[in-house]
Amino acid sequence: MLYKVLLIPRVLPYETCKPHFKYLNLLFASELSKMNSISVNRKSLKTHNHGTLTHSGVELTSKQYSRLKRGPFTELSSKDLEFFQRLLGQEKVLADVEELDGYNTDWMKMFRGSSSLVLRPKTTDEVSEILKYCNKHKLAVCPQGGNTGLVGGSVPVFDEIILSTTLMNNILTMDELSGSLECQAGCVLENLETYANEHGFMIPLDLGSKGSCQIGGNIATNAGGLRLMRYGSLHANVLGLEVVLGNGQIVNCMSKMRKDNTGFDLKHFFIGCEGLLGIITKVGILTPPKPQATTVAFLGCYSFEKVLEAYRKARQNLGEIISSFEMMDHQAMEVVEQNLNMKNPVSVFPFYVLIETSGSRGDHDEEKLISYLESSMEKGIICDGTVVSETSHIKNIWSLRERITEGLLHDGHCYKYDISLPLNEYYKIVEVMREKLQNKILRCVAYGHLGDGNLHLNITSKNYDPDILHEIEPFLYEWTAEHKGSISAEHGLGLKKRDFINYCKSPSAVAVMKQLKQLFDPNGILNPYKMLPATA
Repeated sequence: MLYKVLLIPRVLPYETCKPHFKYLNLLFASELSKMNSISVNRKSLKTHNHGTLTHSGVELTSKQYSRLKRGPFTELSSKDLEFFQRLLGQEKVLADVEELDGYNTDWMKMFRGSSSLVLRPKTTDEVSEILKYCNKHKLAVCPQGGNTGLVGGSVPVFDEIILSTTLMNNILTMDELSGSLECQAGCVLENLETYANEHGFMIPLDLGSKGSCQIGGNIATNAGGLRLMRYGSLHANVLGLEVVLGNGQIVNCMSKMRKDNTGFDLKHFFIGCEGLLGIITKVGILTPPKPQATTVAFLGCYSFEKVLEAYRKARQNLGEIISSFEMMDHQAMEVVEQNLNMKNPVSVFPFYVLIETSGSRGDHDEEKLISYLESSMEKGIICDGTVVSETSHIKNIWSLRERITEGLLHDGHCYKYDISLPLNEYYKIVEVMREKLQNKILRCVAYGHLGDGNLHLNITSKNYDPDILHEIEPFLYEWTAEHKGSISAEHGLGLKKRDFINYCKSPSAVAVMKQLKQLFDPNGILNPYKMLPATA
């Protein structure tokens, strides 16, 4: 197999070596192909100090958050179980303790509920009947998609019934003129991407968890991901939704139209509502044409100021073809090198940049990218790098960035933060936290979507330490708010951040959110204890 790689020279003092470029056709590079080829099974992931990451051994969320009180909901009875078995059939009702374990626990092993029942409907009508019954009998419900969330939003806090959309996985229609795709909410993101690719299109959303996460959950949490810089948020790409409210009412907002200015655009209430206002059952999403050519550059920079210069210049020189601009610092690279045995394809630098371009003409894109790289090297903005355009090697380079979260689990406990900041403040918080925590932690790692201001700040210690947590929170949220950022850029609030919402939203805004919750779900059965702080 042949692939084309652009070799960027590794320079010492910049002035001593004039940059030059050379294209080489190389035989398949086995070392490069191996560096990101490990598949991940989150339920059996190995760590240094915990052994196999099964879902057992996680402290109940209700004990971790001991001040939380169970809401005024009915406890599940044998009569309730019999109703659901008649409605769905026994094969779609899970009540075995071992089967429930994976549904009760999040994949990061931070949260564990005590639900005794998982319901797996296949149709919107079944979801409707479930919620009608639960609403009538005051049974709380926790909606769950792929269970890949990071803030405890998709697992129960107490004994809520888990409503899993896993079996709602049918792709319904694909309009190859407009690019509109309709599907059920339980479709796995990667499966949708494969299907769209086969028809000449792509999903405008790409996430590291794409092999497990579901489109309904993505929309319910307004997931951002790796393509937001090019294609915008889900608010810009979702054409329509079908949603079931807490009382079982089916709200049909499905549409294939990009323009529909008739009344309230109700779908936006449910994008990012984290399941509090309704359960998404069907989705209509706009899929852009699949690029004919994609190229990825992985580059080294000596300072964060140079990273910002590279970003500014990329927007100017690569405007119509740039699809992603990601950054990771040296500590992030160490995580994947040390914990996952991956290899850095360039020299060691304090900062790394991943740029992806995509377009309809490879020669045009290549010419623009080469011009950008040459100019950036001449000005000392970037000092080393590699460029690949063959699909498998693009995946290999991308996995350096995408597998950081997995690598962090091997350190022990990870305190994860997903914030957004103005770019001139973007990396300062990392330096502030390192100075604040020093040798109390193993490492403080930063990476993220620089193109949309989203920083993933991860701090690790060998074991969970409440003193470390108290050093981080609420200081981190206060600092972020003071610098006009957001305490949750794309992960949502869930249970973990619900009591910190006031750092980003005014009291009047939170009050309106609570009014909407009361309007859509007056009995409060949908995903209780999440997103909104308790009313005093």
